[in-house]
Amino acid sequence: MVSPFSILNRYMFVEMLPPFFINIAFFTFIFLMKQLLDITDMVVNHKVGLVPVLLLLTYSMPYFFQFVIPMSVMMAVLITLLRMSGDNEILAMKAGGLSLYRLLTPILFFSLLGTFITGYMTIVGIPSGSERFKQLLLDVATSNLNISLKEHTFNDKFKQIMLYVNKIDPGSGELNNVLIEDRRKAGAQNTVVARSGVLVGEPGKMIYHLRLFDGTINQLSMEKRSSHTIHFETYDIRLNLKDVLPTVANSLKMPQEMTPSQLRRHLEKIEKGSAEYLKGLMHYHRKFSLPVACLVMGLLAVPLGIGSRNSKKAYGMGLCLLYFLLYYILLSAGMAYGENGSYPPVLAMWLPNVLLGGFGILLLIRTAKEKPLLLDSWMVILHLAAKWFGKK
Repeated sequence: MVSPFSILNRYMFVEMLPPFFINIAFFTFIFLMKQLLDITDMVVNHKVGLVPVLLLLTYSMPYFFQFVIPMSVMMAVLITLLRMSGDNEILAMKAGGLSLYRLLTPILFFSLLGTFITGYMTIVGIPSGSERFKQLLLDVATSNLNISLKEHTFNDKFKQIMLYVNKIDPGSGELNNVLIEDRRKAGAQNTVVARSGVLVGEPGKMIYHLRLFDGTINQLSMEKRSSHTIHFETYDIRLNLKDVLPTVANSLKMPQEMTPSQLRRHLEKIEKGSAEYLKGLMHYHRKFSLPVACLVMGLLAVPLGIGSRNSKKAYGMGLCLLYFLLYYILLSAGMAYGENGSYPPVLAMWLPNVLLGGFGILLLIRTAKEKPLLLDSWMVILHLAAKWFGKK
């Protein structure tokens, strides 16, 4: 019996760690680059502290990592095997009597570790991160409503109120040249124009008062067919922050924000077969199918890494990315078809794993028997997937 802590297993496991962390860092950098403009705007223009911004990014990372970790596992296995093949280490192992299946032990262990990490993200990280993200975003928004307001922009997020601000003082937060269209009173419309204004908040109640100075109110009554103009020195308008941040203010969790136990209780309360039930059931199974994708991707990378000769390294890496893309296309298609009830949510979430996992085993067997890898056979997978989804 081969020890799981043998020199070969430890050697391959350690070799896979650097490319894994490099891929994680690379995709995290891409994620941060996408958020860079928003971060800069919040820190520079709205005076939001750097610590709250970094915490918001941290709380949003679990959702991002559930997709990145399987891809990083696949790339780590592929890059490690490509390097070992290029250095003739795989050839030396075969000459020493080692079977290709002998290399699966460290790879499966590494992929299983990725499965546990991804499972923690989907089961614990995303629900916890979403809850903390909402609370922190609410705290930031209630302490600085100006984040929701932009200069030279008509803001209609508040219910039956349209707000326009010509300029916002970045230091004091004072609003200059304010225009408001208030339609909250049935049958009447008030147009308020003010030279300046400030926001006075009640953060605990998610209520703000927009205090306006030196302006006029034009009241138009459709029922009485009359209009009046009122001049004021000070005028307050009540703004409900729940209108701007409904998802944050809403105490109800979305299915993707629930833990598996919460999802089960949620599914017990709603009608079976309804759109809400199907959506919840798919999110329940996705919390487990995504972690298992680490094993599928790791297994699929083995024949691609060993079967790609030196001249086809780039080709093998390209196909690796293509298979990864195909997996998420199938997953997205499964979400779409599962929501409308075209076929069972269980099949929708697990079909990509079964399809690509079976194909990976087929390629692995061919590679172990020294047969051509038939890298172009991914077209068969694509054809079968298109035919399956095309039935509906």
